[in-house]
Amino acid sequence: MNFIADAMISLRKIQDARKAIAPFVKSTPLVRSQFLSNLCNGDVLLKLENLQITNSFKIRGAFSRLLHLSAEERMGIITASAGNHGQAVAYAARKLNFSARIVVPKTTPKAKIEGIKKYDADLVLFGDIYDEAEQKAKELARKDGRTYISPYDDELIIAGHGTIGLEIIEALPNVDAVIVPVGGGGLVSGISIAIKSIKPNVQIIGVQSEASPVMYESLKAGKIVKARKAETIAEGLSGGIEKGSMTFKIAQEYVDEVVLVREETIRRAVYLLWAYEKQVTEGSGAAAIAPIMENKSKFTGKTVVAVITGGNIDVKLFRSILASER
Repeated sequence: MNFIADAMISLRKIQDARKAIAPFVKSTPLVRSQFLSNLCNGDVLLKLENLQITNSFKIRGAFSRLLHLSAEERMGIITASAGNHGQAVAYAARKLNFSARIVVPKTTPKAKIEGIKKYDADLVLFGDIYDEAEQKAKELARKDGRTYISPYDDELIIAGHGTIGLEIIEALPNVDAVIVPVGGGGLVSGISIAIKSIKPNVQIIGVQSEASPVMYESLKAGKIVKARKAETIAEGLSGGIEKGSMTFKIAQEYVDEVVLVREETIRRAVYLLWAYEKQVTEGSGAAAIAPIMENKSKFTGKTVVAVITGGNIDVKLFRSILASER
């Protein structure tokens, strides 16, 4: 194992995170998809984090981080988000009686903005893309003396997300591959460390949209790079990776590959998950099944888990996808 990555986040740290957050989060269902299993002639199961509290996996990392704040740090926290992390931090902060400020891009889907508002956090809309919101949040943290909570580049956030990996490997010891949507890399980092530490031969496949391939391009280049960004329905996977991020180092060591999928495939995936599984998923979550749709022979004969990361999709967008994809 990579010394740097292992020193930061160990299997023990993920196990400790699981105990800490257990009173606050759900152990989500792992269900077999008959449709996807037939499609690739394999055995495909869905890890339904869209059924998690706040309808996203992000609550795991939020509680893992906030439960470890010092008395001084609890006086005020701030974070940047594409939406789901913001909802998770707002929810956890209210549960723990902390003051929270959430900075999101002005383009954040209405469903996610309303989700943040209902948990009484101080909401700041800034910029058109996530990277601009992140810069603003860090600026406000310095100005106001608040504690900045990174959505991905944080040991405790990653350890919290890694609890998904523990649940997968315990429920399905014979899993061959796990497909994980990738944005900044916090989720795939935690899951890959948890699973590879127990079963090193399980393949970890990250997935990004062609519209925002930052981790894909960075791994290809061997360093964190700025990559092209286009409009995407998988806004949770959009944005860059901050310089020196531990998630990049972990991905280099633990993630077997990151693949790119087409935007039209992600749209189709949202529809198929509703049509065949009756699951409401956002683009970022539905992206997990896109590699199976685009390259089904790759998964033939394998037991595969696709991590459906969230279900906070804008209602108008969801309706338009259902109408257009039929």
